[in-house]
Amino acid sequence: MNRQKLIESFGFTHSLIHRLVDGITAEESVMSPPFRGNSSNWVLGHIVYGRNMALLALGAEPILSDEQVERYQTGSDPVTPDDSGVLFPELLALLDRAQEQLAAALGEAADEALSAMHDEEKQLTVGARIDQLHWHETYHLGQFELLRQIGREKPAVP
Repeated sequence: MNRQKLIESFGFTHSLIHRLVDGITAEESVMSPPFRGNSSNWVLGHIVYGRNMALLALGAEPILSDEQVERYQTGSDPVTPDDSGVLFPELLALLDRAQEQLAAALGEAADEALSAMHDEEKQLTVGARIDQLHWHETYHLGQFELLRQIGREKPAVP
C-alpha cells in the first residue's frame, strides 16, 4: 500500500469534511433525518472513530477514550438532541488531531509495517485495512449535505 497516497487521501477528505460541516451549529449537528439515520454529530464522530482505528492499526496512540469509541462505533445509538454525544466543535478538534497523528504515523511507518498482516483470516494487511477505513470515510462524506439541510429545516407552523 502506498503510504503517500494514503496520507494525501486522508488529507483531502479532512479538508473536504471541514468544508462540508462549515457553519453547522451544535444544535443542527444533532438533528436526524425523519427516517432511521444518524445526525451530523454521529457521522463526524464515526469518521473520527475510523481514524482512531487506523491509528491503532499502525500501533499509534488512540485519540478517543473508550467511552467515545463506544458512542461512535458501528451500530451505536444515534446522537439526538436528547443525547448529544461529544460536542460538535470538540469532534472537529479530534478530527484535526487525528489527521495530524495519522499523517505522522503513516509517514513514519516502515513498508514492513504496512504489509504486515492485520487480519490473517481475511488476508488483510495493515495498509489494506487503512485503505478500507478511508473508503468507509468517503462513504459518509455525502451524508453531510443532506444532514445540513435537515438540521436547518424549520418545522412547519400549523
